[in-house]
Amino acid sequence: MSAPLETTALGKRYRRTWALRDCTLTISEPAIVGIAGPNGAGKSTLLGLAVGLLEPTEGTVRVAGRDPRHDPAALAEIGYVAQEAPLYRSFTVGEMLAFARASNNRWDDALATELLAGASSQTRVAALSPGQRAQLALALALGKRPALLLLDEPFALLDPLASRAFLGALMDGVSETGSTVVVATRLVADIERVCERVVLLGTGRVRLEGTVEELLASHRLLTGARRPLGRIRGVEQIVRERYSGRQATLLVRVNGPIVDPTWSVDEIGLEDLLLAYMAPEELQPPQPPEPSRLRWHG
Repeated sequence: MSAPLETTALGKRYRRTWALRDCTLTISEPAIVGIAGPNGAGKSTLLGLAVGLLEPTEGTVRVAGRDPRHDPAALAEIGYVAQEAPLYRSFTVGEMLAFARASNNRWDDALATELLAGASSQTRVAALSPGQRAQLALALALGKRPALLLLDEPFALLDPLASRAFLGALMDGVSETGSTVVVATRLVADIERVCERVVLLGTGRVRLEGTVEELLASHRLLTGARRPLGRIRGVEQIVRERYSGRQATLLVRVNGPIVDPTWSVDEIGLEDLLLAYMAPEELQPPQPPEPSRLRWHG
């Protein structure tokens, strides 16, 4: 069976700027996957390529083994909620559902209606709150019973209560359809709330990928005396270095136990881990300690 979403060396360029480049990933099983990264990392571009709204500059993207840009059958497998949930504002809720029913051969009217429990079919889209519009867009996407559901910054405009309602509807709908869900967001809290796997984009490339458990298990914080850094047994890669006076703190990717007693070893939370990878890759080299100067400890 083909993977719900697969990309190979995928890239998209606008004039001289690459929004996404050399993006290779495979989402091969039903899961809720978070696409994380700062603004401009390529998250929306990746979703636009996956749904067929954009043409790749290089590489390939496949949804259930099909090209979404050139194979109309692929679009039947995709549910898509774009940023700010764009809908026909002059339509009523009932008219939006009727339009979706007429446009999708696999339309599940019972599921869509259930996800909109409490919403009047006579209410115009323009009169809905941001949370109600988000839930309507989600119901329209899940009513297709898609193999792949793509959500672009779904919580960005929602208050805490609307976010909770949207999340509840999402989990109920996905449990019914079995869809693979890809959530693009710049907010790490969204990833922690809903996602089982994480793909972190930075400067248009995949910088980190794995389940939340795998990523947390493969990274540690080391704290010890400031010194020239040589090889540390059990450390595969030093991701980040931070210095405060005579103390050094390292974020490392591990490939075994850290047995050097001069380092204190601690676990790291998902938010701190992702933010460390989101930081600029080029850092200022550490300067010798100068006790008389004030230092930033961010």
